[in-house]
Amino acid sequence: MNASSNPILRIEGVGKAFGPVTAVDDVTLDIRENEFFALLGPSGCGKTTLLRMLAGFESPNAGRILLEGKDISPLPPEKRPLNLMFQSYALFPHMTVRQNLSYGLEMERLARTEIHRRVDETMATTDLTQFADRKPEQLSGGQKQRVALARALVKRPKVLLLDEPLGALDKKLREKMQLELKRMQNEVGITFIIVTHDQEEALVMADRMAILKDGRLLQVGAPEDVYERPADRFVANFIGVMNFIDGKVGVDGLFAAEGLQVKASGNAGSATLAVRPENIVIGPPGDLPVSGAIVDIAYHGLDRVLHVKTTASATPLQVRIPASGAGNWKIGDALSLKIDPARCRLFQ
Repeated sequence: MNASSNPILRIEGVGKAFGPVTAVDDVTLDIRENEFFALLGPSGCGKTTLLRMLAGFESPNAGRILLEGKDISPLPPEKRPLNLMFQSYALFPHMTVRQNLSYGLEMERLARTEIHRRVDETMATTDLTQFADRKPEQLSGGQKQRVALARALVKRPKVLLLDEPLGALDKKLREKMQLELKRMQNEVGITFIIVTHDQEEALVMADRMAILKDGRLLQVGAPEDVYERPADRFVANFIGVMNFIDGKVGVDGLFAAEGLQVKASGNAGSATLAVRPENIVIGPPGDLPVSGAIVDIAYHGLDRVLHVKTTASATPLQVRIPASGAGNWKIGDALSLKIDPARCRLFQ
């Protein structure tokens, strides 16, 4: 199910301070219906505090939180149609999977037939039917993660909040569960808001993402937009790998560093050119504008990253090339390179 353009959740000028420390600073943000939205940033950036305010476990010092146009800021957690799933899962160890899923519905005093129907439906969606009678100790890490997710989904929240939900899983299982979470979100059609510090995780799962730093919102957009068109140097450096080349923009609008010229519009003066490793082309010495030499090679399976020393930058430039087309490049080899101006960002 595709995300609607209509906001289901609106965060208006929300701020939160703990004594002299400002955790969230005047954040305004719309999150759409049926959207998979990621709150991303380094530790201490305010993303978890913001999530806890959405859930009702923290109260904002300023601003409002609107769900479907209604201010829910004064409501306690149990009165909000939002569920928060923690990294720890917090499953009841003495209960089976079915009992874990049923518990919250029983507390709402739903009819037994309705509880059975919703639990069976949710277990089918999350691929847990075959584990219905097992207890948490009999489940793997990935299965426990699905039970915690199913227990949140069975209550049919309007928005599901996930705080680092895959943090306890190993890399391979984490990657598998990223796709599983995305599939489930599409199937159930509920808005998911995930907090993560893992850029790759956000790029894989999110329809849109918000980047936070020191409690402030720096950029909101689709993963492709944030990756290709970062709003500032911090975002450029935080999302993926980026090369930074310091130089100057002339009155003709050309960016220049020693041995390098790139057509990039900007105001005359000092500037930094940002370019991804995959947007640098390499060739034999003398073929392309900038000369360099390979000082290191990192093999990543599908590709190799060449670290190339040039006069254009104080630090070696990283160049990503497919492993299958890497040729016979080795450390110490001379080469030449050029940068695609259409795939660069200029920061001044």
